[in-house]
Amino acid sequence: MINKFSWGDAINYIILGIISIICLVPIFYVFSVSFTDPSVFIPLEFKLIPEKFSLDSYFYIANTSSFKSALSNSVIVTIAGTIINIFVTFTGAYGLSKTSLPGGKIFLALITFTLVFSAGMVPNYILVKGMHLINTYWAIILPVMTNAWSFLVVRSFMVAIPNEIEEAAKIDGCNDISLFVRIIIPLSLPAVATFVLFFAVDHWNSFFNTMLYITNTKMWTLPLLIKSMIMDSGATSGSAAAGIAADQQNVPVETVKMAAIVLSMLPIVVLYPFLQKYFVKGVMIGAVKG
Repeated sequence: MINKFSWGDAINYIILGIISIICLVPIFYVFSVSFTDPSVFIPLEFKLIPEKFSLDSYFYIANTSSFKSALSNSVIVTIAGTIINIFVTFTGAYGLSKTSLPGGKIFLALITFTLVFSAGMVPNYILVKGMHLINTYWAIILPVMTNAWSFLVVRSFMVAIPNEIEEAAKIDGCNDISLFVRIIIPLSLPAVATFVLFFAVDHWNSFFNTMLYITNTKMWTLPLLIKSMIMDSGATSGSAAAGIAADQQNVPVETVKMAAIVLSMLPIVVLYPFLQKYFVKGVMIGAVKG
């Protein structure tokens, strides 16, 4: 039977269209301002198409030492943090997916407990400071090596892998490590790709932990740099924005701020299409299992 287009469908499309426009207009505005020539830019004037196209803002922000330093810091934290996140989450989840693990239920209960209760900001800061991790990359990476939600989701995914596959691999001579690397990980590629994106986005956009644990401006990541550019631009010369880099004698103009925002978004926007097929594959696997 052919479904007829009803008034309810029309109302749903209109509502979704309005919501989409509300979400997309600010993004288009940021792109428009970033490509506008600073000499013709008028503050508080709303335009979705640049009056005069220019890449001067991108060249300026890309050539500042502060942006280069923040970009390299973000790349290091994102790559190292994501690798550690994937290793800790998947190895731990694989171990807890086995009912034969001694004390497995206790560990699983403790992990589930952290979904509801956490130590809080002050104890975490005292712990990081006590380990002498302030102003180091580890202060941003180690406190978020994994989280309970990711742990439980990956464990559920691995529990669904048939035990017969593992038994056949052990008969062929695989030990636990080779079984995990050669059998479990390839079968879990949709989950791996999904959580690589999740963890990478979290690290790339990490702001609060960086602000809390990093006081050295040379170790700032892009989110903290952009925050200082936008929020502290009207402050005095002694503010964080004024002390970002020695080569920035003036506070960046609005077009430079928008260019920095666009440049900070690009890596994740570029990464997503390469992982999209794994999302689709993961959905299909979940749909036919039964």
